[in-house]
Amino acid sequence: MNIPSSNNPRVVIIGGGFAGIAVAKKLKNQKLQVVLLDKHNYHTFQPLLYQVATGGLEAGSIAYPIRKVIQEYKDFYFRLTSVKEIDTKNQKIISEIGDLHYDYLVIATGSKTNYFGNKEIERNAMSMKTIPQSLNIRSLILENFEQAVLTKDETERNALINFVLVGAGPTGVELAGALAEMKKAILQKDYPDLDIDMMQINLIQSGDRILNTMSEKSSAEAEKFLLDLGVKIWKNIRVTNYDGRTISTNSDVTFDSATVIWTAGVQGAKVAGLDAKSLVEKVDRIRVNQFNQVQGHDNIFAIGDIASMETELYPQGHPMMAQPAMQQGKLLGENLIRSIHKHTMKPFEYTDKGSMATIGRNLAVVDLPRFHFSGIFAWFVWMFVHLFSLIGFKNKAVVFLNWVYNYIKFDREGRLIIRPFKKKSFTTFTSDEI
Repeated sequence: MNIPSSNNPRVVIIGGGFAGIAVAKKLKNQKLQVVLLDKHNYHTFQPLLYQVATGGLEAGSIAYPIRKVIQEYKDFYFRLTSVKEIDTKNQKIISEIGDLHYDYLVIATGSKTNYFGNKEIERNAMSMKTIPQSLNIRSLILENFEQAVLTKDETERNALINFVLVGAGPTGVELAGALAEMKKAILQKDYPDLDIDMMQINLIQSGDRILNTMSEKSSAEAEKFLLDLGVKIWKNIRVTNYDGRTISTNSDVTFDSATVIWTAGVQGAKVAGLDAKSLVEKVDRIRVNQFNQVQGHDNIFAIGDIASMETELYPQGHPMMAQPAMQQGKLLGENLIRSIHKHTMKPFEYTDKGSMATIGRNLAVVDLPRFHFSGIFAWFVWMFVHLFSLIGFKNKAVVFLNWVYNYIKFDREGRLIIRPFKKKSFTTFTSDEI
């Protein structure tokens, strides 16, 4: 990897997401050598991926170069690579570009889409965890409309403009709202020769309510907002298969759709090499103690989505969201410094600052520890929090100006097919490796 030798202990961080960046910032200019590894050279602000997918923002406005984050950090290095395995016995990681010894290892690999073992759904549905995936969704949406203009087969046309979102968590709800606004104000202008009223947006939830991690009040308000926008909500239905044309469920309900976006679950993006006992089955999260130490290892830590810290309040681990990841990363950075100086580490305690979701123009729901509110004020709170959380002044400014323009003009100028994601035929999808 061409990392120089150092007299300082070496900390290797795998992953440049919210957790990895948080711990990296805390280790700035300490008596440590820090090496940050990621398969992308940028940090992604994942909460706004759905706006890239629906043309509201360009990809560059929610991405920030990792090297720019660390460019003023001493004895700090970034390498663009994927880690294939952790050799715990010899204290080294094995990557695509070589091996690297560590004194302390931080696993912050985040999460990936969980298809619950259904390979056909994984092959045919779209996921939205990365910027390339969001760009693929945007291209596919627009290409399906272009194809719908050309076809004379009404059944095929309806399937091309029938959207099915599986999973009604924040991502599914926000994506459904964005698509509904496109239908209402944009697509009918872009495609006057199509009957846009035939466009369907179906949101499927296996449970009895949407946004089930939020309060019942917010869940009910969000459902009302979506129904008013024309979204069809299907509750207590579980998708069992998708062959590229037809969605099967555990009921008599089926859907013909050329665009199925899977937001029904996530699992840890694990790295090979750890003892199987350290992993939580089915979700692939790494069991950690109150200091985020991996079971059986004093010098290996896991933080963020990949970590499962089981507590009385969170028996299945903390929510796989940005706030726990950033809080764990910040504290771990402080604890690593304490450890170097032979001081006692502090246990992690999660501070729940609330959760929120936006449904559309002037529509959002917000749950704070003591208050639940919705509507236009919640929408402004949602915008402020997301703008404040973006990395880099330029990104904040670009996103803000885009939102102002989109609000005034009721438009989304990012509906461009920059990187085609074209199917060979209606029923045969091509799969981009990303």
